[in-house]
Amino acid sequence: MDFPGPIPVLELALRFNAQIIGDETLSATGINEIHKVRPGDVAFSDVQKYFQKTLESDATVLLLNAPVECPPGKAILLVEYPFEAYDALIREHRPFEPLTETISRGADIHPTVIIEPGVVIAAHVRIGANSYIQANAYLGEYTTIGKNCIIGPGAIIGPDAFYFKKLPDKSYKKWRSGGRVIIEDQVDIGSGCTIAKGVSGDTIIGEGSKLDCQVHIGHGAVIGKNCLFAAQVGIGGKTVVEDNVILYGQVGVAQAVHIGQGALVSAKSGVSKDLDGGKAYFGIPADEARGKYRELAALRQLPELLKNLP
Repeated sequence: MDFPGPIPVLELALRFNAQIIGDETLSATGINEIHKVRPGDVAFSDVQKYFQKTLESDATVLLLNAPVECPPGKAILLVEYPFEAYDALIREHRPFEPLTETISRGADIHPTVIIEPGVVIAAHVRIGANSYIQANAYLGEYTTIGKNCIIGPGAIIGPDAFYFKKLPDKSYKKWRSGGRVIIEDQVDIGSGCTIAKGVSGDTIIGEGSKLDCQVHIGHGAVIGKNCLFAAQVGIGGKTVVEDNVILYGQVGVAQAVHIGQGALVSAKSGVSKDLDGGKAYFGIPADEARGKYRELAALRQLPELLKNLP
């Protein structure tokens, strides 16, 4: 998520009563969770075993709760509760705006867009030319729909990320979702699909991709161009799916994995690790199809082999 303008580190330190370690002349231009940070971003960590990953990231301003040596070109802000400071910045620059009308006057909708009855469109939504939003769809705040898209009936685009901070008493505190959903041109979204916005980055559906009914895309996932997902596919948050990937019905993909370009995953498979592109996969956990079928063939022979054991 980008800030409206650069925020000096000194201003952030004053706001959060933070000690500065490192270059206090820097400014922050945005905020992101660690897997999506860019130069200029604010990131945080409140667990020391993850400090090094945060320090080595592209983030420029780091919210930490213990002093460490600061790398060149960065600034550390020492605060007691880094998560609280991070969440407060999101809430300040992406304030909650309850929807009080069916189609927000703050939405930017091209005059060629067709909108059927029952559609709900929140503030800061943008919809490109010749797109078709079918009955009872919901487009949440800051969603962007490209040109020539079809959003099926009952689809839910841009609900909050499923993202909670676990507190010391084992309860959970909800993060304010400051990310967006971006649906590029020529995308079809089937009925009943849900596509969650990112925590502070974007969930992206690439140009030309087609989603069948009841597909779920988790927060911050990035789906490439011309992908094809059959019914009841579920993609975990922060996963990256490259171009031209086919996922058949009920494929489940864990969070934060990477599926390479042109991969094909057969129905009801479970993807728990990165998959190379250009190959066919099957099973739980998903593996290359040829090997998986050989395993199944061997298992079918196991009872007979056990009978013949001395």
